[in-house]
Amino acid sequence: MKPLPMLSTDAALAEIRRLYFAATRETIERDLARALDLLKALPSEEDRERATVFMQGLTEMRRDWKNRKKKGRKTEG
Repeated sequence: MKPLPMLSTDAALAEIRRLYFAATRETIERDLARALDLLKALPSEEDRERATVFMQGLTEMRRDWKNRKKKGRKTEG
């Protein structure tokens, strides 16, 4: 993975938000990893708290999509 360019706090938060709304089952792992990198680069706890809802949403989507995939495999057999 190539290094992330330095973004302003607002740009990093906007990118995390964009990743949340654009995530798909196929991209969720990559999107969550990128959002986590952006989150770690935020300069303050207050800024990180602003991203919390999107980070939680990405995590929930990943969990839900993984659970659906596992359930689908169990019922196929």
